[in-house]
Amino acid sequence: MPSDALRRALTDPGPPPLPDRAARLLEDLDAPPRLAAHLRAVHEVAAELLAWVAARHPSVAVDAGAVLFGAATHDIGKAVHPDELSGPGSRHEPAGHALLRERGVDERLARFARTHASWDAPDAGVDDLLVSLADKVWKAKRVPGLEQRVVEVLAAASGAEHWEVFMELDDVCDRLAAGADRRLAFQSSYPVVA
Repeated sequence: MPSDALRRALTDPGPPPLPDRAARLLEDLDAPPRLAAHLRAVHEVAAELLAWVAARHPSVAVDAGAVLFGAATHDIGKAVHPDELSGPGSRHEPAGHALLRERGVDERLARFARTHASWDAPDAGVDDLLVSLADKVWKAKRVPGLEQRVVEVLAAASGAEHWEVFMELDDVCDRLAAGADRRLAFQSSYPVVA
């Protein structure tokens, strides 16, 4: 049974709720409340990025459901490695992937737990890049190499000029970064351990 703190982190006013399946997985794991709050913050930013791509680059093939689920579960391995909620580490990546696969989550959705920090891999597609970008910009972290990869993929897929996509992405990232203090405060209001 999930803790009261986890239930609050999943339902309190703030970022939009997670997809039902992701919320149920966190409840089943009795995940740390701070993890649920973090996933809601990243999920919110992923939804904003998807809306921007749909509006400005509608010809780009994006699996919005996969991106949203990936953003909502990318750090689920921190339920096993809660020390990585407040410190560095990458053990949560293979652990999260394994958790999701053990619970019947398709590889096309589970992969984000393993790949969200590997945006520079040659096979990272637009869905992977959007999850990685959401995981950075939610807290106003700008990663030029990652943003350049997103620009390249979007420009190639849409036929838009690189400079134009760069300017648009820069604007959307600035706008999203402006909400970082609110999202960080939301995340910090929940304990690492319930």
